[in-house]
Amino acid sequence: MKKSMIIIGAGITGLSAGCYGQMNGYQTRIFEMHDKSGGVCTGWKRKGYTIDGCMHWLVGTNPANSFYHIWEELGVAQGWNIVDHERYISVEGEGGKVFTVYAHIDRLEQHMKELAPEDKDVIEEFIKGVRDCSHVSMPIEKAPELYSPIDGLKMMFTMFPLLRFMKKWGKVPSRDAARRFQNPFLRAAFSTAFVADFADFPLVFMLMTLAWLHQKAAGYLVGGGLALSDAIERRYLSLGGQLHCKSRVDKILVKNDKAVGVRLADGTEHHGDIIISAADGHTTIFDMLDGRYIDEKTRGYYDNPKLFPPLVYIGLGVARSFDNVSSVAGMSFPLDKPITIAGQEHKRLGVQIYDFDPTLAPKGKTVLKVQFNTDYDYWKKLRQEPERYNAEKEQIAEQVITALDRRFPGLAAKVEMHDVATPMTWERYTGSWRGSYEGWLPSAQSIRMHMSKTLPGLDNFYMAGQWVEPGGGLPTAAMSGRNVTQIVCKKDKRRFETTMP
Repeated sequence: MKKSMIIIGAGITGLSAGCYGQMNGYQTRIFEMHDKSGGVCTGWKRKGYTIDGCMHWLVGTNPANSFYHIWEELGVAQGWNIVDHERYISVEGEGGKVFTVYAHIDRLEQHMKELAPEDKDVIEEFIKGVRDCSHVSMPIEKAPELYSPIDGLKMMFTMFPLLRFMKKWGKVPSRDAARRFQNPFLRAAFSTAFVADFADFPLVFMLMTLAWLHQKAAGYLVGGGLALSDAIERRYLSLGGQLHCKSRVDKILVKNDKAVGVRLADGTEHHGDIIISAADGHTTIFDMLDGRYIDEKTRGYYDNPKLFPPLVYIGLGVARSFDNVSSVAGMSFPLDKPITIAGQEHKRLGVQIYDFDPTLAPKGKTVLKVQFNTDYDYWKKLRQEPERYNAEKEQIAEQVITALDRRFPGLAAKVEMHDVATPMTWERYTGSWRGSYEGWLPSAQSIRMHMSKTLPGLDNFYMAGQWVEPGGGLPTAAMSGRNVTQIVCKKDKRRFETTMP
């Protein structure tokens, strides 16, 4: 008789765990609070336009990349349409100067030296870091929790280049890297491109991203977040899994310190042999389990959270096309008049122009996206006054449209749709604690942060996803579902198996 597995949350991690659970002979059921799967990996439709809420790049779009076969196993890579951008971002300055972060390493190096010949040595060291990173392959076949001493030795041997690389770059904050440039424009533009509001973010993550872009291993999946989550959902259902949307889990049922099932918001109870939470970590630990199973280390993370800041997210549908502006992270330009978003002044505006994805807008029209890091508590308080909350959102949209009209004259008259999402939107639809879209924010000090997929004193229960995988991201989410299934199989003395659709 098959063992039953209940999975809480149908984000990318939950869907992944469901797929791998089905592949390995478990009968899985996923309970999702929203009316669709995907979690944070999502999009929404407004007036004929689709606003993507997630996708910038997807690591693993080149078959040579180690993540590629995970996307194959999950049914995504078969027949997908990938766009490989030539640019990561373009940063405009005063006097017509532009710093373009090209995806091709040689072109990037040449461009940086043309902008700042006095920074030749610093530029060459930075570019060497990207090149070194391009030779590193991430070990993802086996869950780290299952490594034997021999596995550890083998990994150290194969990963020696990465260990040397991490020793040099792993503790370098992006802020410190920007300060090394003498050229004022390059220093400021580099900071805008790679630092912005993440001054302590380890530079190594940016080096890895540029290396993947150079290898054409981190392209954009046409259709965005919805295309990714829809593909994995189809794969899950084809494997025989059951998906229950609009089924919020209120409590995890525990008997004799063993997880035995879940109770939904409607009062119904569902029992299973194995319970996996791929839902919000804070909600899981402190609400679904009433804070009964937690150690001081984990409690410390939640008592003093260092999270990816939540977002104000502005989507626009404009009745015009754009030429030669597409890039991974869009473009950033200075404002002649600062704008105020949720009490915070901004002197620059970054915009993503989705002219490269025809599925998001009617022919000849384009979706634009602008986002700002923001303060969760500001929005939580404002949400208690619906009229003020809605008025604030409209004011933000007006400011953004006006600013874009100055950069792209005539744009304001072409806006057919605008939509503003706040941290309250993320919290309402995804359950993400404090509206954080990617969980724990890595820093140069916490880059090796590790969190257990089990809770002390609770059997038959596992956690997976961004709240136990610091740094987050779509490949990490998919890998987390795969890894937790490996751990379950190991405990049940089953050989972990994978299949292709």
